[in-house]
Parts: sequence; C-alpha cells; structure tokens
Amino acid sequence: MSRPSPLLDPDRPGDGAGTASTSAVPVVPIWRRLARPLLVALGAALIGYLIYTAGPAAIWNAFETLSWRLLIVICFPFAVTTLFHTVGWRYAFAVPPRSFGRLVGTRLAGEAVNLTTPTASVGGEPVKALLLRPEVLLQDGLASVVVDKTTVVIGQLGALLAGLVVAAGLASTPAGLLATMGGLLVIELVAVSGFVAVQMHGVVGRAGRLLTRIGVGRLAHHQAKLEGLDRAVREAYEQRAGRVALSVLWHWIAFVLGALEIYLVVHFLGLPTSLRVAFVIEAFSTGVKFISFMVPGSLGILEGSNMAIFAAYGLGGAVGLAYTLVRRVREITWAAIGFVALHFLSARPSDSADDR
Repeated sequence: MSRPSPLLDPDRPGDGAGTASTSAVPVVPIWRRLARPLLVALGAALIGYLIYTAGPAAIWNAFETLSWRLLIVICFPFAVTTLFHTVGWRYAFAVPPRSFGRLVGTRLAGEAVNLTTPTASVGGEPVKALLLRPEVLLQDGLASVVVDKTTVVIGQLGALLAGLVVAAGLASTPAGLLATMGGLLVIELVAVSGFVAVQMHGVVGRAGRLLTRIGVGRLAHHQAKLEGLDRAVREAYEQRAGRVALSVLWHWIAFVLGALEIYLVVHFLGLPTSLRVAFVIEAFSTGVKFISFMVPGSLGILEGSNMAIFAAYGLGGAVGLAYTLVRRVREITWAAIGFVALHFLSARPSDSADDR
C-alpha cells in the first residue's frame, strides 16, 4: 500500500528530517522574503518598458508570423536539449538509476521548482534527489545533483568560450560586445573554479559545524551525513573523473544545440541568419544568465541583453525581444510539464533505498 511521499512527509525515518524542534528553524529576515517579489516586479516592469520601446505591434506581428510554428519552437529544441542534459546528469552518478525516463521526469520536476521558487536556481536540486529515492540513496542522489550542477556550469562556461571563438571570426561582431563577453567569461571561470574548490574542501560539513557552533539550527546529529555527502562529491571528482568529463561534454553539447531554438525563430520570421550567428547569440545569452542567476529567471535582464545582442548582429532589437518572450512561453510550458511530473513521481509507493 502506498504511503505518503517523502516530499510531503518530513517525519519519515532515515533522513533525520523532522527531529529538530520548530524553534530551531531560523527566522528569515523580511528583506529576504521581499527580495524575490521585488526583483520579479522590477523585471516585469523592465519587460513592459522594453515592449513599449520596441513597439507592441512589432512584437505581436512576430507572434502572428510564427503562428502554429510556435509549437515547433516550444517542443522540439528544448526536448532534445533536455535529453542531452539528462544524459549528462546520468554520468554524475556512481551507479546510475535504471529508468532513464524517470530521470528525465525528475529533471523536469526539479527545473520547474528552480524556475518558480525563490532559491536562486538551486531549490529544485534537493527535490531531484528526493524523487530518486526509490532507487538511489538520498546521500548519493544529493551528491549527483551537486556534481551535475557543477558540470552544467562548466559546460555553460565551455559554450561561452566556444561562442567567443566563433564570434571573433565573424566580421559583424562589435569589438565592445566581444570585450564584454570576454569579461563575463573571466568572471564565470573564477566563479566555477571557486565552486569546485569549496566542494573539494568539504563545504557542506564545514557549514554544518559552523551553523551548530553559532547556534543556527540543530545540525550536530546530522554532521556525519553532511560529511558523508562531502566525501561522495570528492570521490566523484577523484575516482570518476572520466565520467565527470563526459557529463561536462553532454551538457556542453546541449548548450550548443540550444542555438537551434534561436535559429528556428529567426528563420520562421523570414530573416536571414546562420547557425554560427545563432550559436553565438545563444552562447552569449548563457553568459548573461549565469551572471544574473540571483534574479528570478533573469527576468528583464535577459530580455534587454538579447535585444542588444540581436541588434548587434543586424537582426533588430524587436526580434531579440520577441524571441525572448517566445522563450518565456516555452519555459512556462515546460515548467507546467515539470510540475505534472513532480505530482506523479511524488505519488509513488515509498519503497525507498533509505528504508532497506
């Protein structure tokens, strides 16, 4: 008989959840509670201003021109890149889950949570680990999502680097744009290097000890599990470096294939472009998304930057804005699919690996 999902049952034995008293939960400062709604409001206001400056009629005409082709744009490229990203995640496991389909659904569910919750694109990662518990120990699942998040950003870094190389060979690339994206590359390289370094030095266990020492929460009885997670992550880098490299490669390919979405939109709008230009625009967009990760969905920032990048390659700022709005429609659509997957995956029988 099915029991409540671990996502909905915090008192399940095996994870140590629910053992601390509610008084141990730190109070979230009001500025942190208000930060996300304020950023969303500012982003929406910026999008409204950009639509006004680009001309609402031009944006509407672009959607009318796309017509039924919008379904192709929403469904095809993202479905392919999701499969590639999922293969990349599979290489982050010591022992991959048996069901690839379940892994795809879990990834969609986690990314939906990432997109729609105030957690700076990381809140969905623990959800992924919890959804895998029928087959994967929670510690191994958490280690896999940490490693996967790392290989995703390394793949993203590689895509930006490749985009800069291709852009440097295009006569139409403005020197200022090239310099700006080169600066983003350096920032991303430093950030990714730091991210890997702190993982190698056991950041989770150190954070647990620090929080216990200063009296934030009651993590002492979880310390062994936190340090076990650190060991599992280090083992992935030290003992399975080849699989981690393959994870980076699959994620990099996924980012490269993401250029198909831009190419299809521009092609369907009847504008001349090339796959090289589409790839450069996509690579530069990933750089912008990385640097603006604290803003929910890079709302407003991605719209403005894409207008500038599209205009730099002679496609027009209105086309860049129209494409980004199409991208938002695609994000909302797949987030809805992700939440459907979350519902069905959460309703499974709780025969988890942690209970055996």
